[in-house]
Amino acid sequence: MAGTVVPGLGIDAREAPDEDALRAALHGSDLVVVENACSLPLHPAAGTAIARALRGRRAILHHHDLPWQRPHLGPRPGWPPDDPAWLHVTINELSRLELAERGIHAITVYNSFDTGAPPGRRDHARRLLGIAGHERLLLQPTRAIRRKNIPAGVALANALGAAYWLTGPAEDGYGQELARALAGCRQRVIQGIGGLDMRDAYAAADAVAFGSTWEGFGNPLIEAAIHRRPLAVGRYPVLNEIARLGFRWFGTDDPGPLRRWLDHPDQGLLEHNRRLADRHFSIRTLPRRLASIMEDAGWLDLLARAGTTAAGVAAAVREPRAALGREVVV
Repeated sequence: MAGTVVPGLGIDAREAPDEDALRAALHGSDLVVVENACSLPLHPAAGTAIARALRGRRAILHHHDLPWQRPHLGPRPGWPPDDPAWLHVTINELSRLELAERGIHAITVYNSFDTGAPPGRRDHARRLLGIAGHERLLLQPTRAIRRKNIPAGVALANALGAAYWLTGPAEDGYGQELARALAGCRQRVIQGIGGLDMRDAYAAADAVAFGSTWEGFGNPLIEAAIHRRPLAVGRYPVLNEIARLGFRWFGTDDPGPLRRWLDHPDQGLLEHNRRLADRHFSIRTLPRRLASIMEDAGWLDLLARAGTTAAGVAAAVREPRAALGREVVV
């Protein structure tokens, strides 16, 4: 039932969810989509309860990250759970191949974005932040955890002489390390998003830093392209999957090329990246991609019940769930 809350599913919950309550919440659904809850065993009791409730019924397990990809979690036998009735969907090819090595078939569907989003309020945001017209602003649109590589962003800000803006909070006990990293910034440091949104953040920035050492995908890769901002990236494994499409990025380890670009901006680079983002990652194509994997899974009755096909679902882009029957997201 839409709007139903089942206690115990939250990542910080101390107890497992009641399986009868979970089954009741899912009763009558045509398709259940599990977002990462059966991917990383951060709350294993909840993941186990979900898996039990879904045995033998159609579900999509959407995997953002997997336990062996996080050193502190390591391999976990029997995880992620599997069932012949389920469809596993990953957000990168690396995870799909790693699941295949473990006997689990999966399909890759990359993240999708509103590539036609209107620009944010550059002048308004910079006024609120106290950024002068001539001052450079380097945006790091991430949380503050170890794998986001905050020191790389700080070092880049120092090299560019740019104010450093970190939008997300410290998490996972990273507070002290963050304080040490920011203490090494010789430029002004801004933390938090305040009364702005991320469109405003990208509009206000002159460049974007994304030095992560691990990401399941890395949304700033595409967001920076959509908002026409130069991006400096670190090297993490999945980055190569996106880079091979032809994006033009700078490196966080060598500030020279980005500094020269900022001195003499090339709008052609920004337009090139924006076109690639629209071609490969637009939300407009998501309904068609979802319908295609449902057809491949043999779930034709869901599409037939909605009176559509893969081509028809593409026309339902503004209300994609309507083309997929009743959907419960866990």
